[in-house]
Amino acid sequence: MLPPELPPLPALTRAESELIDRYLEAVDLLGRINPARAEHTYHGLRAAQALVRTATDLRDALALMHTRGETEVHTATLARALRVLDGERRTARVAVPPDGAD
Repeated sequence: MLPPELPPLPALTRAESELIDRYLEAVDLLGRINPARAEHTYHGLRAAQALVRTATDLRDALALMHTRGETEVHTATLARALRVLDGERRTARVAVPPDGAD
């Protein structure tokens, strides 16, 4: 049985694509650091170290967009891209789990 086919990504500029990729990378790292979900300090430490580089890359993606004249964020399009890339599940790991969920 094949998994269901994902909807296509919306058309994004290269800079928007980079923004989405770096944002999700940062979210994944924050999820690994989240003390309400983490199991080991070493994994959190490694994620925090990688977050510094990822934050720089995220800043650079936004700076590139701004420099190219992409001064507006097209939230509906970028939100659709985040949903296709499993952004809802990935960002949920950053939140504090509901009481009793642990």
